[in-house]
Amino acid sequence: MNQATFPFSAIVEQTQLKTALLLCAVDPSLGGVLIRGDKGTAKSTAARALIDILPLIERVAGCAFNCLPGAPYQHCETCNTKHATAQADSVPFVTLPLGATEDRVIGTLDLEQALKGGKRVFKPGLLAAAHRGILYIDEVNLLPDHLVDVLLDAAAMGVNAVQREGLSVTHPARFTLIGTMNLEEGDLRPQLLDRFGLMVEVTAPRDKVLRSEVVRRRIAFEANPTAYAAAWMHEQQTLRHQLATAQQLLPEVTLDDALLDLISHLCCEFEVASLRADIVMHKAARALAALEGRSQVTPQDVRGAAELVLPHRRRRKPFEQPGLDQNQLDDLMQQAMQPPDQSESGAEDTEQENDQDNGESQDQQQVFAAASTADIRKIAVDTLANRYASGKRSNAQDAPRGRVVRTVPDQNPSSLAVGATLRSAALRNADARIGSLPITTLLTSLDGGNADDCREQSRPPSLSVDFQVTKNDLHQQVRAGKTANLILFVVDASGSMAAQRRMEAVKGAVLSLLTDAYQQRDEVAVISFGGKSAQLLLSPTRSVDLAERNLRELPTGGRTPLPHALSVTLETLEKTAMPPLLVLLSDGRANVALRVGNDPWQESLSFAALLAERGVPALVLDTETGYLRLGKARQLAEALGAEYLTLEELSAENLALTIRGCIK
Repeated sequence: MNQATFPFSAIVEQTQLKTALLLCAVDPSLGGVLIRGDKGTAKSTAARALIDILPLIERVAGCAFNCLPGAPYQHCETCNTKHATAQADSVPFVTLPLGATEDRVIGTLDLEQALKGGKRVFKPGLLAAAHRGILYIDEVNLLPDHLVDVLLDAAAMGVNAVQREGLSVTHPARFTLIGTMNLEEGDLRPQLLDRFGLMVEVTAPRDKVLRSEVVRRRIAFEANPTAYAAAWMHEQQTLRHQLATAQQLLPEVTLDDALLDLISHLCCEFEVASLRADIVMHKAARALAALEGRSQVTPQDVRGAAELVLPHRRRRKPFEQPGLDQNQLDDLMQQAMQPPDQSESGAEDTEQENDQDNGESQDQQQVFAAASTADIRKIAVDTLANRYASGKRSNAQDAPRGRVVRTVPDQNPSSLAVGATLRSAALRNADARIGSLPITTLLTSLDGGNADDCREQSRPPSLSVDFQVTKNDLHQQVRAGKTANLILFVVDASGSMAAQRRMEAVKGAVLSLLTDAYQQRDEVAVISFGGKSAQLLLSPTRSVDLAERNLRELPTGGRTPLPHALSVTLETLEKTAMPPLLVLLSDGRANVALRVGNDPWQESLSFAALLAERGVPALVLDTETGYLRLGKARQLAEALGAEYLTLEELSAENLALTIRGCIK
């Protein structure tokens, strides 16, 4: 047992979280679990603690691919030796760091073996190490897109295919994916979200007794981890035995056709598009029965599976949080348990009640004047940025992450291109040899040439490289990728904007732009101004849900302190290193000066000029309506050097802004 790991059985409450993790242990084919919740809610603690209660597996010591005994990977030198013997070992638990390179994740050419023997030898990565085990990603929603693509391929095929540097390797990569995330940092890509078989929302206990018990146990563990783990040894052994029994029982667990129909019915009623939901619910219900020592699935098993499988898969409107209507689930389960004639009549009554409720709610509902998702206009950005957060909007000339597209000479590289560096040194020393082989012959083989020419040559027992690498040989890896932007919304909430329809139109316009920001993995921030001052309503974050929530609840009224808003805008932009995009929604009718005695309008133009000097790309959405228009917003756009649109034009033909540079 790992003495530094908090005991799984000692975790207070969090019943649904522990159940989801145990189900993945019973049936690894579920696809893993996504744990969402606030900071300090035992997400990482529970995930890491799972490893200590998992039954041991059979594997060969030193095997880098975690091969299944009796069916080794064809290129695994360890398992294909005559004396390879499998032994009981713990389940692999591999942590995927957010800053990992693609080579580290999927594997790459073993340069040491290549230089010693003139052979292209594959060096396995984290996906090979996680085979038949757990791949854990903390803050999975921050994982760069190029690594997400790798995970999606491996999760879909169950294998890792590597085609690079003259290598063509495919090895098994079946693992349980466990990810944790904080909603404040934004959501996951839909494709990766669907790959998680189960999802759990965790929150800190609201009961003071439970909270004090959490603190008491944690303090005791930190004071003496060994003694604390020993005190929970019996409970840990009980859980381990329960999991081992459930794994053996699982193949015998049956789910009858009536419950399968119920699973499909629930997926249809909750408007789940992915058929993977039906399959995972089937597996999760059987795993629940096995965990409780039963060989027959019950309706309660199906309900428990639905609570874990459906929340993140049901069809949602933009910015609607994942979740499951428990009352609707109860009604559907109750209908399923009734005889057919009663169920049909009950369904009709429910539909009539729902129609009546919908009619009443429609009479009271206030609808935003927002464009539909299909009508959202993209903001196209072309930036010279090369060291910002990963995203999908802007092309980065030299991204810190992404796939390697070329190598260039660089005496002080931040990411060394080893192959190109050695090649440069070897070509500079054309007469150098590795054993009996000319160095140029070896390089040809490593580039994808005929490696057999190298292997057929006789080589002395000890090989050495007799050339030196100098600074002039060093090469830098150049990566292709996308970078994110900071979309800064500056929203006029003054009395001139207080007309209800006008404010709804403004919020609807921002909602459309926020949807685009979410799709492009941008960060967003919100500044509102009204009354006597402006305030940073939301600091830069990837959670567009928080931005939408703040805007939806934004009160209106008072005067228009536009100069203060532009001043706060400058201060906010000075604190960010990301390429910004300013979106100002106002009619421009400034009437509160930053300094007493100054002209508010002239102050606004001065701050606009400062923003223009910084090269901040901007969009001004003119919210002025009515027959008589002063045109202040258009003048402000000219001072900012910004694109100008009215609210009516926002949902028209096109919206394309181009960033010609970036803030240094």
